Amino acid sequence: MIIRHATETDLPAIVAIYNAAIPSRMATADLEPVSVESRLAWFKGRSPLQRPLWIIEVEGVIAGWLSFQSFYGRPAYHKTAEISIYISPNFHRRGLGRQLLGLAVHESPHLGLKTLVSFIFAHNQPSLKLFETFGFKTWGHLPNIAELDGVERDLIIMGLRVTESLD
Repeated sequence: MIIRHATETDLPAIVAIYNAAIPSRMATADLEPVSVESRLAWFKGRSPLQRPLWIIEVEGVIAGWLSFQSFYGRPAYHKTAEISIYISPNFHRRGLGRQLLGLAVHESPHLGLKTLVSFIFAHNQPSLKLFETFGFKTWGHLPNIAELDGVERDLIIMGLRVTESLD
């Protein structure tokens, strides 16, 4: 197993993993699959030295990915990033998300980050527990903010001050 920076040739696998998460209504607010073309600008917005996109490979197969996204798009938030993790259904429950998140927390200060946030549906207990394992706390609760197949869902904002977590 290896974790490495994604290349543009990885984008179809990244999009396929993302699209595989849509039907479960657990990890994304997208309701329909996205195209590789529609994610190209997002991919090009990743930077290995500031906002990386990492993939995790298992025996040569891309099994998941983690993205750092600039938070809120305003300069005052440049030391904050939103973390997103997606694991292929074929590789769930193997600790890959834990490995990616652990690396993200560890590497964040080297990326110039002080704060990490993640937006997680309240019914996505596995993800909430994963982030709690690394010291993330609930910083916000947005009730009934999303509607998935006629069901209103809450969104939890999880946050971690990485400079404090390393002290």
